[in-house]
Amino acid sequence: MSSVGRYLKKHTEALVKDVGIEAACTLTGKSKATLGRYYSDYDEHADRFIPADAVAALEEAASYPHVTAALAELKGITLSFDERRKNAKQEGGVNSDVIALAQRFSMLMAEYHQSIEDGVITANEAKRLLKETLAIQQVLIDMKLHLEEEQG
Repeated sequence: MSSVGRYLKKHTEALVKDVGIEAACTLTGKSKATLGRYYSDYDEHADRFIPADAVAALEEAASYPHVTAALAELKGITLSFDERRKNAKQEGGVNSDVIALAQRFSMLMAEYHQSIEDGVITANEAKRLLKETLAIQQVLIDMKLHLEEEQG
């Protein structure tokens, strides 16, 4: 088995164990044996990997997106983990996103104005600016998802 295959299987196992084997079976509709094959390092299971829909279902319930993060790392991509973990779907769609974007941008500009008053942006001020920038990025991602959803 390739090192990439072993790496993905290791992270698949971490994902299943994060959720719990019983819950993983319920969420994916797969048996314990099938899930076990997805992360088994035995040669006879070397070509068996967890389907993307099962990864999505498990990562929704997990504390961390283990497999998605592993795939990103393999391609040299850095992910930003959104810890908001909403309990309910956001209502309002694109219109609410535009309002949220305007509010976030306003907060970013206020932070920037306050930070630059003395001509120097300190490390703490930079952290606050970064936090606002990431919040804007998340609003844009939400907007993208809502637009794709409306497009059908």
